Amino acid sequence: MISASCHCGSLRLEVDAPPSEVTECNCSICRRYGVLWAYYPPHQVRMLPPDPPTDVYMWNGRSIEFHRCRNCGCVSHWAARRRRNRMGVNVRLMPPEILAGARVRHRYGADTNRYTD
Repeated sequence: MISASCHCGSLRLEVDAPPSEVTECNCSICRRYGVLWAYYPPHQVRMLPPDPPTDVYMWNGRSIEFHRCRNCGCVSHWAARRRRNRMGVNVRLMPPEILAGARVRHRYGADTNRYTD
């Protein structure tokens, strides 16, 4: 089991398997957040506590919810409001050795939404 935690520990996420690849996106929000995303089906991500203390920022026509810890501000994950079969987990909240084992893909979200590698 892989655990991810915000800085203060108020919010934790658990997944059964480490990501084999992660995405660095350069869209206007991801580049500002400085996150790396691993994608999972929502049923594979456990939130601890089940109703975590997050604030939500909705973007892109209110179609994506970005969650961050209310206490320390770490961005933890995003959830799509329309396409509910995938969510993004911020891999930077996982232990560094998890990220070291993953391929980093680069997505040009600022324009084409295509991967550049």
